[in-house]
Amino acid sequence: MRQTPSGGMSLRYRAGLDAQAPAYREGMPAVRIDTSHPRSSDDVASVIEAVYLAQRQALKVPEGDRNIIYTEHLPERFARPPGRSAQYVRIEISLFPGRSIDAKRALYDSITDRLGALGIAPADVFIIVHEPPLENWGIAGRAASDIDLGFDLNV
Repeated sequence: MRQTPSGGMSLRYRAGLDAQAPAYREGMPAVRIDTSHPRSSDDVASVIEAVYLAQRQALKVPEGDRNIIYTEHLPERFARPPGRSAQYVRIEISLFPGRSIDAKRALYDSITDRLGALGIAPADVFIIVHEPPLENWGIAGRAASDIDLGFDLNV
C-alpha cells in the first residue's frame, strides 16, 4: 500500500490506479431525490432507504454502496406536473451504462412499490435514469473508463 507522509493511503492507491491496488469503490449510482413535501428526518431516511434497497434488488448494487441526495424545496420553487399531489417526488438516477431494460423496469417497479408502502402514490413517483458514458464520469481525477470499478454493470 502506498502511504502519504501523514500515514494515509495515497489518492492513486485509493482510486485503484496503481497496479497492485484493489478495484476502486465509489458510491454508485448517484441519486437525487427532489420534493416539496415536508417530511420528518425519519421519513426522509425511509425514502432514502427505499430507493437504496430498490437499487440493491434491481441493479445488484453492492451492500453499503450509497450516493443519494434528498432535497426538500420550498413549494413556490418546485413546480409539480398537473394532477400530482404534494407528495410528488422526482428521482434522478445517474448510472454507469450497461444495465438491461429489464433491470431498469425492475428498478422503477421496486422504487414505486417501496415508496407506495410509505404513502406515496405511484402517480406521484417520477423517475429519470441517466447513463453517461464511463469517460464522462471523473473519479479521483481519472475517467471511470480507465479504472477497475470492481463490479459488474451488465445486470
